[in-house]
Amino acid sequence: MQSIGHEGRRLRGAASMVLALGACAAVGLSSGVPAQVRQGGACGPTAIGLERTHEIDTRGGPAFGNQQYPGRPFLKPGEVVLTFDDGPHKTLTPPVLEVLAKHCTKATFFMVGQRALHYPEIVREVARRGHSIGTHTWSHQNQAQLAHDAAKAEIELGISGVQHALGIPAAPFFRFPYLSDPQTSRAHLRARSTANISIDVDSYDFKTRSPTVMARNVMQQLQSKGQGIILFHDIQPSTAGGLDQLLTEMKAKGFRVVHIVPSQGQTTVAEFDRRVKQSGSVRIASLPVPVAQRGIVSPAWEVRVYQRPGQAPIALDPVTAHRPPPLVGSQPATAPAAAPSTTAAPAPAFRAPRVDRPNPFAGN
Repeated sequence: MQSIGHEGRRLRGAASMVLALGACAAVGLSSGVPAQVRQGGACGPTAIGLERTHEIDTRGGPAFGNQQYPGRPFLKPGEVVLTFDDGPHKTLTPPVLEVLAKHCTKATFFMVGQRALHYPEIVREVARRGHSIGTHTWSHQNQAQLAHDAAKAEIELGISGVQHALGIPAAPFFRFPYLSDPQTSRAHLRARSTANISIDVDSYDFKTRSPTVMARNVMQQLQSKGQGIILFHDIQPSTAGGLDQLLTEMKAKGFRVVHIVPSQGQTTVAEFDRRVKQSGSVRIASLPVPVAQRGIVSPAWEVRVYQRPGQAPIALDPVTAHRPPPLVGSQPATAPAAAPSTTAAPAPAFRAPRVDRPNPFAGN
């Protein structure tokens, strides 16, 4: 792993990103980089900008993030890495991208395979703008609660799903849902030469709909730790609504952004590529997946599952309380027939998750 200077070696960082993503001119990756960044200028006096690009050699599957894996420091005092989990999101990822462009800075997105297949155009837009795209499993299940083969499938289907949506190799960066990292899964990442990226600072944006609270969570930890990998979720309104002001405050307090890029691209496994491409796997992508109760880091996409008697389960997006749109060719789940009963009982009310205030980004 080595650092690349902010001024004289910016082109090398861009070249490594092209290598990592397998990009070509047709993808237009560089066209998404704000002109001010390419030319070394500033977007404005409050824009946080980009301090430097840091290239990670993912061979052997190194692990980073002092919350779980201390001992591999690569950030200097005052430096941060911006990361976003659980996307893409139809209405929340785009404003996050606009804020990052406004601030002439770069981030890393850890995407869920199912969601990537729903919104491939957003996945490609993230790459077009020059951000790194890693993976976050297929359906955000807790790895520690799965058998080894099932955990491996979650990792590999996530990689194949994101890469299928992206159309070019993703970065070999991975983050565990809930930061739950069993030894067998960590060993699998090492064998796959995929970096395990944990965190130093948690925005706790999933616990609040307030942009102010989210920003305060981040600044309090940064003031204490002085640097670190920051966890956001681009499916959370508090982050979409508060990121601009937070980056402005971080700039005012002297913090600087480092963009992590890989030295090589991700590879996929043919078996899981086939499963993603087959019609059966496409149908799976639109069905609810049982998940553990919300963890301390992030909610799962299908965080709540509702079921009326005699009907298929219905999964709601926790941000918008809307059912995700089915993929082309998807079929509804088949629910088991209700057990016969001699006593008629009224069907329970169907209730969406409580929303504290109107969501300006609703519509997913």
